[in-house]
Amino acid sequence: MEAREKSLRIYDTKRTFFSKLSSTFTKILTPTKTGINNLLISIKRNSMLKSYFQSINCKEEDKKEHLTKKFEESYSLYLESIDQLVIDTIYKRVKTNAATEFEKDALSKYYNVIHLKENDELEYKLRKQKYLLELDYNNVKESKKQKLIESYNVVYLYEMEQIFKRLLKHYSMKLSEKLTPMQKDEMYDKIFDTLEDYITNILPLKEITDPELIKQCSLFETYEVGKLDQVDMLDKRMILLGISRKLFVHSLPLVIAEKCYVKLLKDTRNLIVDTKVPRKRENAYQLLLRMFEQYNNKLLAVKIYWDKPEQKNEYIKFAEKCKALEATREKGLKNYDINKQIIYIREDMRKLEKYNDKYYRILQFYRNRLVNLGDMRALKNSCKTGNYKRGKGRIRKGISNEAAC
Repeated sequence: MEAREKSLRIYDTKRTFFSKLSSTFTKILTPTKTGINNLLISIKRNSMLKSYFQSINCKEEDKKEHLTKKFEESYSLYLESIDQLVIDTIYKRVKTNAATEFEKDALSKYYNVIHLKENDELEYKLRKQKYLLELDYNNVKESKKQKLIESYNVVYLYEMEQIFKRLLKHYSMKLSEKLTPMQKDEMYDKIFDTLEDYITNILPLKEITDPELIKQCSLFETYEVGKLDQVDMLDKRMILLGISRKLFVHSLPLVIAEKCYVKLLKDTRNLIVDTKVPRKRENAYQLLLRMFEQYNNKLLAVKIYWDKPEQKNEYIKFAEKCKALEATREKGLKNYDINKQIIYIREDMRKLEKYNDKYYRILQFYRNRLVNLGDMRALKNSCKTGNYKRGKGRIRKGISNEAAC
């Protein structure tokens, strides 16, 4: 028999039949794991819902306390099961390139939440609860089981209310600490982003009966579509603050809300003096006037505790001027608008003139505006000086104009 030489062949394992078959099996088995995890979540979710309704319907105080504790335990186990789904299933599906766009986005958000643990333990816990609830809320909606959706909505709204209130309270406390300017800006952004998140995703699930709140929410919705410029962003945040005075009076205390208003006023003033576009400057100025009005009506008008008694007396004088102005509104809208601008500008100038070097640009803008409104007279930048000349035994007087500098 003729002997044939056998050689060792090297195959690319990424392209062989067996490697492809192994990869296919992995992708097939991963959904099975998803199904098991979803089943566990469903069981723990039903247990959590049952214990919640038992606790709120119980009339006996002793038994109610026990049922409330039982609900809290079942709620923790329910969240743990969702967390396990992310770790065991979604992560593996993304790793094997078998995940949907929703699952990829979910994992990305999960890592963003985990990252918070390094700097802020409480924010991490609250944000993680919020993330896990939102993740399963999408699953419940996709199930299209109306009875389950109605029951889950009750618990979902209850827990989300608590999470958002605690987040805002936490940010309020952080803002009261000694922070760098950059850290303060970050806290302001977190407050406004949290308010926007609540109004966009949670408030529509509730029944709103307050006409003023409905009106403010309608104004907010106009900024949910399209590209927003700097004026629109500031206007949007002002609306968010106005809504917060209705929904989060305790979680976002008056002193913190006032800091937020002061921040918005400062940003709007800076926009007025920094922009080179006349139309944009005028839009920012009109926003500043609306901001003055909301700041005074929604915050200063209900403020009880003042740092200094003279601040309260100054505001009372200003409020009396505004009240007297309102009485003249029916006589002529044009004169009313002009006088309203004058009152607001004069009041803001009074506060800023103490720091003239810091706010000289906006003060100059205010002075020019008052000149245009007829409340201030412009003086030419020149003066007359005597010019005496000697000639033929007498002194002759001449007049010359020089720059006033």
